[in-house]
Amino acid sequence: MTTADRNSSGLTPHEARARFRDGLKVPTAGWCSGWTQANLIAVPRDLAYDMLLFAQRNPAPCPVLDATEPGETSSAIFDGDLRTDLPGYCVYERGQLVAEVDSVRDYWRDDLVAFLVGCSFTFEDALLEAGVPVRHIEAGTNVPMYRTSRPCRPAGRISGPLVVSMRPIPADLVATAVRVTSRYPAVHGAPVHVGDPKALGIRDIGRPDFGDPVQIRPGELPVFWACGVTPQAAVMQSRPPFAIGHAPGMMAVTDARDSSYLVP
Repeated sequence: MTTADRNSSGLTPHEARARFRDGLKVPTAGWCSGWTQANLIAVPRDLAYDMLLFAQRNPAPCPVLDATEPGETSSAIFDGDLRTDLPGYCVYERGQLVAEVDSVRDYWRDDLVAFLVGCSFTFEDALLEAGVPVRHIEAGTNVPMYRTSRPCRPAGRISGPLVVSMRPIPADLVATAVRVTSRYPAVHGAPVHVGDPKALGIRDIGRPDFGDPVQIRPGELPVFWACGVTPQAAVMQSRPPFAIGHAPGMMAVTDARDSSYLVP
């Protein structure tokens, strides 16, 4: 599985979404340079307030960029079809993953409220421009993601653990990575942890819960950012009757610009 095919970084969101709609299933790191990517979580209307409150109480992993009216399949920042225009989806019933599909048209319901949550892929171009390597892009794989032992603050019927993404960073560039990503608070911002994964309850850094493992080379430190897969981990723990999420690493490519989320 490769992260990006030739010229994918230069595609527009419309062009990328057309490829995904046609069945291309691929992680989206490195796609559509300069355009913001987002996590997707869709829940029934009677659970939407709890999910919104969960996001408000846990802004680092769950920064909401947009939300739809019940049943809507596009949004102000996503001029496509949320049911078909992502590379992959996860469908949950009572917290159990019941389907991994490339379209949820047959699963979509008129009462679903969809949330688009900021994604750390948004600041990866800025990291690369600052000379900070991004290993999963180099390797052509999905970013590694881990459930942690840190609980998120619960909200109503929604509770769950913090999920983090990890990028190995040379020790002398960690401060640069922190500085660069702290300027993108709407897409997870600065790291939540640097160094020993056991401090997050991660027992084996070589076995991510989502995504693919990456090599940590001598002189590098694992650096962890809050991750927008956190709402799906909350769905797994809270066991609502129904929910739809993106396949981890296979994001919604929006029509918003990365620069829109950059703060001075």
